[in-house]
Amino acid sequence: GLIPIVCVGESLEQHEAGQTEEWVSGQVRAALEGLSAEQVRSMIVAYEPIWAIGTGKAATGAGANAVIGLTIRGTIADLYDEATAQAVRVQYGGSVKPANIVEFMTQPEIDGALVGGASLMAADFVEIVRIAAQVKGVFEL
Repeated sequence: GLIPIVCVGESLEQHEAGQTEEWVSGQVRAALEGLSAEQVRSMIVAYEPIWAIGTGKAATGAGANAVIGLTIRGTIADLYDEATAQAVRVQYGGSVKPANIVEFMTQPEIDGALVGGASLMAADFVEIVRIAAQVKGVFEL
């Protein structure tokens, strides 16, 4: 079947103005409006800060973890319940590459990565998958 991925994230201006929580929470609320808890549990949410897409800039692991844990999962818990918030898989996307994948995959709130530009380079993509799988203990390549 098809698994929807809902991407949320703030612009550089919103990030620098301290509006990340407000903006991302609003996006999550709008995207999930009218959906049941069961539907939400079966989807993936990706935190992809707009300022990090294709720029070579990435959020820090700790920063992304905070947005995912407090804002994304927090908003889902407010709308549904804590069990639904924890059941949703949440990924980080935004200039993910072999050099920084460990920083993101070792964060407790980040379940995976949404890989963009690096997926166009086969060797980099395979390395990202290999590292992420090892860190998360999924399987070994």
